[in-house]
Amino acid sequence: MKTLIKTLTAAAALIVGLTTQPVLAAEKLTVLLDWFVNPDHAALVIAKEKGFFKDVGLDVELIAPADPNMPPKLVAAGKADLAVSYQPQLHMQVSAGLPLVRIATLVATPLSSLVVLKSGPIKSIADLKGRKIGYSVGGFEEALLGAMLGKAGVKLSDVELINVNFSLSPSLISGQVDAVIGAYRNFELNQMDIIKNPGRAFFPEEEGVPSYDELIVVANKSSLDDKRLVPFLNALEKGTQFLINHPDESWKIFIGAYKDLNDDLNKRAWRDTLPRIALRPAALDGARYLRFAEFLKAQGLIKEMPTLGDYARDLR
Repeated sequence: MKTLIKTLTAAAALIVGLTTQPVLAAEKLTVLLDWFVNPDHAALVIAKEKGFFKDVGLDVELIAPADPNMPPKLVAAGKADLAVSYQPQLHMQVSAGLPLVRIATLVATPLSSLVVLKSGPIKSIADLKGRKIGYSVGGFEEALLGAMLGKAGVKLSDVELINVNFSLSPSLISGQVDAVIGAYRNFELNQMDIIKNPGRAFFPEEEGVPSYDELIVVANKSSLDDKRLVPFLNALEKGTQFLINHPDESWKIFIGAYKDLNDDLNKRAWRDTLPRIALRPAALDGARYLRFAEFLKAQGLIKEMPTLGDYARDLR
């Protein structure tokens, strides 16, 4: 009996000891966004707000950058864990020597487009010959425009390019330019419609440009064995599934977390973005990435095409 009592006492002490041990803190993981939070980041927000990241032991912090050009560079320098970026920029940055690798896709279709006023004189891309076209970022946007114009038999030298410094729809509505390249079909088109100056969009993937992933998540090439990455991807996919299965509830969760985004523009953008969300965030279409690399090389934006595995991976 004494032996039994001692055994039970020891077992009880062990149980008390186990239950009073401090719970291990979730591992911190920082994700630098490409811009302020918006519906393009829906899958990340839902995965965080629904606790899917927490369920896999991660404390994920979503950080909007002061300078949208910096997140991939900070990841490349080892100053942040992950960054939201763009497939076209990834190709160019890797070609320039940055050790970045795509590990996930958030938005699986292009969002950038060539936009004109619906009520204006431009009815086809060919009508842009001799016209003014606004842009925000040189290089890639010019390559997009050059390819789209070329399909219509117009040279880039046949138009006047004007840097409108991200003031895309205002410059178009005011008549400063006749078209803008780089306008997002889920945002600028909705902005223009809300203020009763609707636009018409020409889509790059229908006008001679290979399709590409608009929004991706990149990691440092040296950190691909980080044990936090696969759990992050699993939770991100779970967030994506919830988002697609429950879009109305997800919208309420989204604006509950970011109350200042509860307006008509973001509600419309939410509606237009959801069909473009990558359903399998970790999955990689290698042939698609290679086609786009070839396009960028033909446009003179990259000199060489690195081996696919050097800049894009499916870690699962």
